[in-house]
Amino acid sequence: MSTPNAQDTNQRHDALFTIRGRTALVTGGSRGIGAMIARGLVLDGAHVVITSRNPETCRATAENINAAAGTAGSTGRCTAVASDLSSVDGVTGLVSWLEEHLESIDILVNNAGATWGAPLEQFPLAGWTKVLDTNLVAPFYLTTGLLPLLRNAADPEHPARIINIGSVDALITPHWENFSYSASKAGLHMMTRQLAKHLAPESITVNAIAPGPILTDMLSHLAADPDAETKMLERVPLGRYGNADDLTGAVRFLASPAGAYLTGVIIPLDGGMSGCAG
Repeated sequence: MSTPNAQDTNQRHDALFTIRGRTALVTGGSRGIGAMIARGLVLDGAHVVITSRNPETCRATAENINAAAGTAGSTGRCTAVASDLSSVDGVTGLVSWLEEHLESIDILVNNAGATWGAPLEQFPLAGWTKVLDTNLVAPFYLTTGLLPLLRNAADPEHPARIINIGSVDALITPHWENFSYSASKAGLHMMTRQLAKHLAPESITVNAIAPGPILTDMLSHLAADPDAETKMLERVPLGRYGNADDLTGAVRFLASPAGAYLTGVIIPLDGGMSGCAG
């Protein structure tokens, strides 16, 4: 048996975190966390399909990402597809489009989500159905619908990857009255583990990232209120918001050869909020 030389070892090390040439789908990729993830994957050389309910916003984000990729000399590219994943028709329509245009999907990022806040005794039924349909039901049926494309990409040495975007609110008790949101994300975490067990024999890994406060439009109201922002960041042991590099670094790890032996794991990307609680 031959022994790898230093050059071979260096080449494997250089490729350890690469996703160049991979094909990815990022739902809810037109803004916020989804846009950060999509941009990072494209700059790293992947072809990324992003989805959004708003066709104009989705197209504009794809154009901006492609412009950034061109400036950076990246071989990656971004494609926009409008789709409302809160409905069954939206999920099946997206699956049909992807089956028509792609031969395989290496990386599925289930990021599209919704939230709802209301006082406990006034919390409406609509706040449950919309949030659960978007955050939990849609990722399940999108995943099962795309299994043929994921299987086409799967290999024991290079598994296909499913990355679900959960939340720190599913790991610690939220301060907000977002009852359906935290419950939906806790369900997504459990679904991640169960899917990981079922799909491991098919060389498909399933993991989740549970972000803490990432400064996006969702938290812009807190950033505009210094007192509220201070109180929130006091709950973060590292004392700051998460940023795009924190997020895309975690996604790239899970999507690259470096993360090939990891499945059924929830990564708390929360500045220590869950790990240092107490």
